[in-house]
Parts: sequence; structure tokens; C-alpha cells
Amino acid sequence: MLFVLVTWQVLTAGPLLGPDERLGLELAGRGPAGLADLFADLGNMQVAVPVLACAVLVAWFRRARRAALYAVLAMAAVPALVVPLKLWTDRQGPLTEATGYYPSGHTTTAAVAYGAAALLLAPYVRRSWMTLVAAVLLTAATSVGLVLRGYHWPLDVVAGWCLSAVLLLTLRALTRSGQPPK
Repeated sequence: MLFVLVTWQVLTAGPLLGPDERLGLELAGRGPAGLADLFADLGNMQVAVPVLACAVLVAWFRRARRAALYAVLAMAAVPALVVPLKLWTDRQGPLTEATGYYPSGHTTTAAVAYGAAALLLAPYVRRSWMTLVAAVLLTAATSVGLVLRGYHWPLDVVAGWCLSAVLLLTLRALTRSGQPPK
């Protein structure tokens, strides 16, 4: 529902857009640029997907092949969902005239890659909750970096979290019954 509300606001220039843009412009350029860039880069395909690939290999060789396959499909769904949404909403970025910034593909990529990796690795880790914490922290760092560098508006990032939540909850539901014992 949050995703629908935010998308509606973006498409209709609703009342949330003004505060979103003011906050985004206020935060853009804040904090150490190098660290913000590093955080934003955590959502790059070249960074996040290899992390997921390693987790997929671990799951595959541990005979959790169905879970590994579903994780790959969840990651493949990211561009299949994000690209059409970017074209449809055609939202301008914070510090550019270019459009296609909603939803944040970097946030969605980070959340799905790190979240799926956490779900795949959790059965093999003594403190499985730590995999989830790591995934959330990496995605949060990505989100913060994107907003601080002015690459995305805050609502773009919120939409990325919403999309990834749907994909990860689906992945969890599909793989829940077939998890190997710890």
C-alpha cells in the first residue's frame, strides 16, 4: 500500500512531493562525499550481485537448489519491475534535468541482493538474525548514500524498499518449506 501511495504522489505531483523534494535538496551534498559515494555504490549491480552469487553458490552446493533458483529469479525481477516503472513515472532527479529516477534501482538492487543472500545463508549461520541485520544495514547505507549524493529523492528510495520487500517476502514464502536443517 505504501508503494501505491508513493507512486500516486509521484504521478500526480501530490502533496508529499513538495516535502520530499525539500528534504532531498536539504540533504544533497551533506556528509563526507567519499563515504556517501561508497555507500551509494553498494547498490551497483557490480557490487551487490556478486554477493548474491556467492550466497547462491553456497545454497546450491548445500543442496538448497530451489531456494538458490528463486533467489536468482527475485534478482532478475528487479530490472523487470524497475525499468518500466522508471519509464512510466518519468521523474526528474534531484540535481539533474534527466528523468527516470523513480523508483531507485540501486536501493531495490541492494535490498534484494543482500536480503536474498541473507535468506539463503541464514540456515547455515549460528546467529541467523545477523544475516538479516547485515542486509538491512547495507541497504540502509545505500539509501543514505543515494540521498546524500543527490542521486535520488527520498521517496525514490522508499519505493525501492517497498518493491524489494514484496520480492523478498515472496522469496521467503517460496523457500520457507524447503529449508534444510541448521
